[in-house]
Amino acid sequence: MAARRRVQILGESFPSTVTRVAPYMTPSSQSPRAVARLWLFGLLTTSVVGMFVLELTIGSTNIPLAEIAKALVGREPQQATTVTILYELRLPRAITATAVGAALGAAGLQLQTLFRNPLAGPWALGITAGAQLGAALVVVTGSLIGSSMLEYLAILNRLSVVAGAALGATLVMAVITFISRRVSTITLLVVGLMLGFLAQGLVAVVLHFTDDTQARIFTSWNDGSYAGVRWEHFPILLPLLFAGMVLALAVVKPLNALLLGERNADTLGVAVGRTRLAILASSVLLAAPATAYCGPILFVGLIVPHLCRGLFKTSDHRVLMPAVLLMGSLLALAADLFVNLPWERHFLHVNSVNALIGAPVVIWVVLRDRQMRSLAL
Repeated sequence: MAARRRVQILGESFPSTVTRVAPYMTPSSQSPRAVARLWLFGLLTTSVVGMFVLELTIGSTNIPLAEIAKALVGREPQQATTVTILYELRLPRAITATAVGAALGAAGLQLQTLFRNPLAGPWALGITAGAQLGAALVVVTGSLIGSSMLEYLAILNRLSVVAGAALGATLVMAVITFISRRVSTITLLVVGLMLGFLAQGLVAVVLHFTDDTQARIFTSWNDGSYAGVRWEHFPILLPLLFAGMVLALAVVKPLNALLLGERNADTLGVAVGRTRLAILASSVLLAAPATAYCGPILFVGLIVPHLCRGLFKTSDHRVLMPAVLLMGSLLALAADLFVNLPWERHFLHVNSVNALIGAPVVIWVVLRDRQMRSLAL
């Protein structure tokens, strides 16, 4: 006989049916709800495609869609500069924003479920800062070795930056995982933020020992941007992000079971240890390369899961995981498009736009979460 109860998940109460026959299944959706979700997925997909096209057409120089189409199919556009602007600037930036936004959205969803924390995310838990520190150590090492040797090992140099970022992210993730079993949700967030500040302080110390050129490059990268990624970076960046997304999609059923807590998930037949390791590996694969090539992209991994939960009215990861991939891409593309509009003065950064969207969402999450509201009492 099924045991029916209500479970507190990320600040909300959801009905849950636990059975021996279908341990990973959530209550089946009614047909109208399923149709509504299909429409929402179609709307999100169309919005991502439309925003991607706008990224290619709008900028300091507006390019008509017909000219974009000509350049993409190999025909000669009317303006010779169209091909250069498209292939050297806008298309790599749009592809990067699409992939990185999806990756950070998936990482945030996994971390919030694993730590049962509505404000968990690569940035909030210090994972992004750990990746920054690892990348900074590689920059300093490269400066000490000398650029002449790295010219012959360009691909190794790019791989080393990603490896350094992955190592830094993994170390912070290991500390957070160890602490999460011993502290409350609020304390975990505070520890994560402090680890992030500690890593950023160490980054400043590390850069103190490098030359001015490397330090300036790293400082500009530290703002977070999709514009620094080039075609030669994609053979490393995209496969790593793709592997992380595939792994994230592979654990959607265990993630549903983890909503009931690790002890209940274990009784339902979930290999909790292997599942936790897979989630952590996926999160590192998604966050570390994104940080290595784009710098710290803030708020995306934190707010995208909440936007999707609110839009789809569900906690089912079979729905949420593809939703966060689309929503993350849409948010990243929209923020980048806003930054690169033909403004007279260009002082906006991607993280500034992300903060304008993300801060109100975080405030909303804190105010409606009972555990976090109780902290102020």
